[in-house]
Amino acid sequence: MAIHHAAAGEVIDVRPLKQKIAETKTTTLLKTSVMEVLRLVMPAGKSIAEHKAPGEITVHCLEGKIVFTSDGNAQELVAGELLYLDAAVPHAVEAVEDSSALVTILLSKRA
Repeated sequence: MAIHHAAAGEVIDVRPLKQKIAETKTTTLLKTSVMEVLRLVMPAGKSIAEHKAPGEITVHCLEGKIVFTSDGNAQELVAGELLYLDAAVPHAVEAVEDSSALVTILLSKRA
């Protein structure tokens, strides 16, 4: 079965999952040649080891609490907070609470 990515002009619901968070998996919401947007879903205690994104990223915490570590600096993000990171900066993520975040990755720059 093909993965559905939103088309241009399609409305995407990114409201907090609340009780549905435990049964929801991380999903790529849209992907184009220049950007990718995903909803990252992490249960409390889950972590993603240090890695790099190919482009600049934003991480918008939709619900819960996550700790985002880059350049040796750990920062807590809670619902409503947004973090920006330059391309290729090593970073790691850990969920303090059941959490979801909207992650946008710029894949290339337009000419």
